[in-house]
Amino acid sequence: MLKCSTSLWSADLANLASDMRRVEPYSERFHIDVADGHYVKNLLFFPDQVKALRPHTKLPFEVHLMTTEPLDWIEPFVEAGADGIIFCLDSTRQPRELLRVIKSFGKQAGVSLLITEPLELLDPYWEDLDILTIVGTAMGIKGASMDSSVPQKIRRARETITRLGLKTEIEADGGIRRETVPLLCAAGADFIVPGSLMFREDPKAMRNWLATL
Repeated sequence: MLKCSTSLWSADLANLASDMRRVEPYSERFHIDVADGHYVKNLLFFPDQVKALRPHTKLPFEVHLMTTEPLDWIEPFVEAGADGIIFCLDSTRQPRELLRVIKSFGKQAGVSLLITEPLELLDPYWEDLDILTIVGTAMGIKGASMDSSVPQKIRRARETITRLGLKTEIEADGGIRRETVPLLCAAGADFIVPGSLMFREDPKAMRNWLATL
């Protein structure tokens, strides 16, 4: 069954703690998008904010760095309570070094691939990946439709992970809708990153629906 890495970007930002508690029973972890205003034209979440949220849930925090200089943000978010850190593959010239640093803190390490980035870019790094986030929309845009290429990319990633005998989790992020989730499930995704699907619907009913796929 698909698991949920629930996106706090879609929560009630004025009442984050209470909204987190409301959906916590229906989520496996929380997905925290970090944007610095440079890599994408948004400002989202920062270490002190994540640290303040940490006592309000026992679920893991997965931090998705949509930033320039992602190496600079790893330790601050680890100290804030992150359990996993994902960075954008094209945001660094040293992906292996970033993966090594994240793992040196005992955290899950992952990368995210843009719609335009082929899966082959990961060939040097598969053995180092705990999480692969397949981004289905333009980076940093909320509410957009999922690109039609995403299910096939997930399918190919699943084939590679199986062939290599790895335990890398595949996560679909962006355009998570009632009509797209069955396609992602069939393609072999382990996690979806629901936003409005979790916070704007009845989360219990949504999870019951996921169980039928």
